[in-house]
Amino acid sequence: MTHDLADAARQLLTTAFPSEWRETPLGWETVREWEAEHGVVLPEPYRAFVAEISNGSSYGPPEDGLLPLGWLPDDWPGGERDFTAPFPLTEAWIWENDDRDPDELDPLVDEVYNHGALVLGTETSGLVYWLLVLSGPQRGRVWLLADVGAVPFPAPKGSNQDSANFLQWVKRWHECPDDWATALL
Repeated sequence: MTHDLADAARQLLTTAFPSEWRETPLGWETVREWEAEHGVVLPEPYRAFVAEISNGSSYGPPEDGLLPLGWLPDDWPGGERDFTAPFPLTEAWIWENDDRDPDELDPLVDEVYNHGALVLGTETSGLVYWLLVLSGPQRGRVWLLADVGAVPFPAPKGSNQDSANFLQWVKRWHECPDDWATALL
């Protein structure tokens, strides 16, 4: 079974993550083992990226580098991870402005941190986390998660989707490294 990345995707990913900053790719057997252990299939092109190009990078995106598959930052505030549970959001949610009782709000915030997504990396020393959604309606999309809320990273203008996938997220960063997060504004 071949899992070839399209030439344009491969070119972008190998250019955005120079070889001297890449971690050793996992290979397809290890990726399939991780998927079986966690009950999910990784979305493309991230799946092919970690299998064939790099399992993480100390060079961004994000600011603090791309984490290896399934790793969590040292300061991760979340709890028990469940990759099979659907990621609970389909649109931005700023819980800091939500007037619900904390007893109702806290379990919902916990789901955002722990259901259906893996952490790609952090910005501003752990104040912001980038997630790749693995389960639910936002599967394959990249989200920004902070202590005040969560928002999808916007898809490029003219796209038929509302939030960006891994390749679009990397492309935005690669093309605009100094102001790439302004896409959220």
